Amino acid sequence: MFHLARTFLWLPLVVYALTAAASENGSEQPPNIIIVMPDDMGYGDLGFTGNPVVRTPNLDRFASESARLTEFYVSPVCSPTRACLMTGHYNYRTRVIDTFKGRSMMDPDEVTLAERLGDAGYATGIFGKWHLGDNYPLRPMDQGFDESLIHRGGGLAQPSEPIENDRRYTNPILFHNGEQVQTEGYCTDVYFDAAMDFMKSAVQRQQPFFVYLPPNAPHGPFHDVPEDLLAYYQSVDLTPVLGKNQSKKHQDTVARVFAMVENIDQNFGRLDRFLQSNGLKENTLVLFLTDNGPNTNRYVGPFREMKSHVHEGGIRTVFFARWPASLTPGVTSDRIAAHIDIFPTVAAAAGVSTESGNKLDGKNLLPLLRGEADGWPDRALFFQSHRGNRPVEFHHFGVRTQNWKLVRSTGFGRETIVNDAPFELYRITGDPGERQDVSDQYPDKLKELKSRYQDWFHDVSQTRDDNYAPPRIVIGSDQEPTSVLSIQDWRVGESSGWGNDGRWKVRIVDAGPYRATVRWDSPIGNRNVTLSVGDQQFRASLEPGQTSVTLPSIELPLGAVDIGVEVTPAKGAERVRFVTLERHSTP
Repeated sequence: MFHLARTFLWLPLVVYALTAAASENGSEQPPNIIIVMPDDMGYGDLGFTGNPVVRTPNLDRFASESARLTEFYVSPVCSPTRACLMTGHYNYRTRVIDTFKGRSMMDPDEVTLAERLGDAGYATGIFGKWHLGDNYPLRPMDQGFDESLIHRGGGLAQPSEPIENDRRYTNPILFHNGEQVQTEGYCTDVYFDAAMDFMKSAVQRQQPFFVYLPPNAPHGPFHDVPEDLLAYYQSVDLTPVLGKNQSKKHQDTVARVFAMVENIDQNFGRLDRFLQSNGLKENTLVLFLTDNGPNTNRYVGPFREMKSHVHEGGIRTVFFARWPASLTPGVTSDRIAAHIDIFPTVAAAAGVSTESGNKLDGKNLLPLLRGEADGWPDRALFFQSHRGNRPVEFHHFGVRTQNWKLVRSTGFGRETIVNDAPFELYRITGDPGERQDVSDQYPDKLKELKSRYQDWFHDVSQTRDDNYAPPRIVIGSDQEPTSVLSIQDWRVGESSGWGNDGRWKVRIVDAGPYRATVRWDSPIGNRNVTLSVGDQQFRASLEPGQTSVTLPSIELPLGAVDIGVEVTPAKGAERVRFVTLERHSTP
């Protein structure tokens, strides 16, 4: 385990912290905590929410055993939701503004939920998708997790994965506490297996656990899904859930998504049986939500649109909370809530202080989950996501109050506003499908919500100096003596897609020497390669048939520098895949 000292050597302090936590929530022991959050699974991908095709009996039963929030929100895309959940802050306070190209790295000074619970004596583990930084000091093992089994970047089959993984979801290469490992089984099965092993170990030590279980399924691509489940969904009529796109291609994609969703449901059933058979169900708080809307334009209940949109289908999700020792099944609340509320809610359940020097944006939702909504104040929730290095005011955002919603859908994929999209206003409680824009009828309400958005935007944008600059990756630390830089985290300016000529922003804390390796997906021919580190340049030759070059011993300049790779002659297909910097062992 990563924090052996925390787990064993400080046992008296742990016992004190846990006793305090137990007294706070009124039980003899603090609760275990599990958060399950699939990737790109939408509101409508459950039988419980009316889907007539997908089979989710375990999650449907769990929903019936839970307290539920019926108007719960997340961000339009994944990294922002994950930053909000982990910190209780809007992601624009955390430097996370997008999903790739160096825009998805969370400031290491943010205090995470794992750090808070770990300090209170919890064993903390993550199994699945982190997507908030792949290098020191941004990894989950640097941000409060004792145990981590994750893929890098935004998913398997993305440029951050090891080339030898070959886009596999089955038997994937993952990273266990920072070390590359070969696993066996379908990725979701692997995550749940590892999570249950971790829980079992914590129970043996009589230590409460916090398990964050965010599988990368059903995020695409969809080439590697459970075959038996795929065969079933390819055999049934999917037309009721395909929406406007009834094409054969969409039908095949949805069949593959549902195969992954049912596999998640099966694993959730295994988790539930594990908790029951080990006597853990009664005092374990289990939360289930999804990170954004569905990844295709399929069934999404009464809502419209999908992932990346700021209409309801892109940001509305389920929120189920089961804690038999403290919450009554079937309690529901229609008060609005969001991902930023998970940190203070879980902390309150554990009896853990949320004082961190920065006021949280979220609220403790336990009163709502206990049916105690009387006097609950109205509030405004804010959602904004689009491509680019910096957020643009009034670009692709939504504001939700209890009865109203303001939307401006200018396009997630655009880095700037390129069309004069209207501001849309909805009386959302009576129009959840956002069919009737009433902005002309209620100009004062439109003006009010625009003003509230501007106040929020200016506030979050001033959280810290140079608020939207990316954190720098630290090179040469004892915590990560070998750093692998992928194009997930390089900066490429305004270019579309992953870009072809990026630079990594790093901070070098040890001059080395280092063994440096530059690697491509496939041979690119006879080329000259220049590795630039700040003002220094190191040169090597790439021979025909080679996919990498190595500089066996180089010394690097200390401090904040940029790292880049240049290939000559340039022929347009030389995008590097990885730069590895391996610090030589100290003699």
